[in-house]
Amino acid sequence: MLEVGFKQVVQNEEELRALLGFPSETVKNKTINYLDEHCKLFIHQSPFLMLGTSDQEGKCDTSPRGDRPGFVLIVDDFHLIIPERPGNRRIDSLRNILSNPNVGLLFMIPGLEETLRINGTAKIIRDEELLLKMSAFGKPPQLGIAIKVEECFLHCAKAFKRSNLWNPESWLDKEELPHPAKIIADHVNLPGMTEEQISLALEESYSKRLY
Repeated sequence: MLEVGFKQVVQNEEELRALLGFPSETVKNKTINYLDEHCKLFIHQSPFLMLGTSDQEGKCDTSPRGDRPGFVLIVDDFHLIIPERPGNRRIDSLRNILSNPNVGLLFMIPGLEETLRINGTAKIIRDEELLLKMSAFGKPPQLGIAIKVEECFLHCAKAFKRSNLWNPESWLDKEELPHPAKIIADHVNLPGMTEEQISLALEESYSKRLY
């Protein structure tokens, strides 16, 4: 694949600062290194987060994690655990954590445009007494992602305001949305693997293997 010939590439932070400036005193001082009562409440009310990881070579991955509000277990002021629910067995995030423990989290609450960002280091745990606390419909997760908090701060709402994400009036009609089954069938590109078969497999997975 040929490289695109970009003509003006920013090379260092000095160039960035010359273009974008410096953060305000409020922004510089809003980061804390523990979970206070505000962060704990945010996590407790959040049903969804994005987990960013990278491997030892720096190749990155971002993965969604979601369940009912409060699905992330807060252990204490410095530690939280994300349950590892059944997935597609690619285990990209888990493999990355084994080689590079640094992770980034972005917690969201539907209808709230500000998000909570947490950076820290992760371990994959099997502690039964902790996993039992994250049971859903009587099923504990097989594994948990335990994270030690190093940075924690609220992110402003500008991206959500620009995207109008939480406004249903801005959403596409269902018939206009991408068709996941067709996308997967085209990407898989295996003989006999049709859009209809993929659609049935997805529905079966969603209805029977969420937990």
